[in-house]
Amino acid sequence: MTYGFENEVVADFGFDSEALYKKAVDAVLKEVGCPYETQVDLLITDSDEIKKINREHRSVDAVTDVLSFPMCTFKSPADFKDIEDDPDCFNIETGELMLGDIVICAERISDQALEYGHSKRREYAFLIVHSMLHLFGYDHIDDNDRIVMEEKQRIIMDALNIPR
Repeated sequence: MTYGFENEVVADFGFDSEALYKKAVDAVLKEVGCPYETQVDLLITDSDEIKKINREHRSVDAVTDVLSFPMCTFKSPADFKDIEDDPDCFNIETGELMLGDIVICAERISDQALEYGHSKRREYAFLIVHSMLHLFGYDHIDDNDRIVMEEKQRIIMDALNIPR
């Protein structure tokens, strides 16, 4: 397992952000039953940078809390049966499934924790779990998909012992 981790803003949230990142990723991998060693990268950045990335990649000129950039396309969420048909999903040197990149806005962690009345630790873990599920093809555009994704998030957050 390769966990890329970069904290551009050197944000100190009052907990070990790299260790919690790895723990959250592992919890998602377990819940979705990922049969592969994986590679995922996390970048923690500031409002200006995430706004720039959001504008460049999604044509949305706004700050957001988290962005997900999947490397693979799943026919249905966490459906691994055809993933090996796409060799571009695998790192040729390590054989790991390259899930993609996560970008989190440090300021939004603090703001949303305050807004939702929970800890920065909970908000940070939730954003990672949410983004990881997107990397596996989960979404929340329609109500049925949203319900499935929210239940997965709840199960994973409970497994991390970080309930709402």
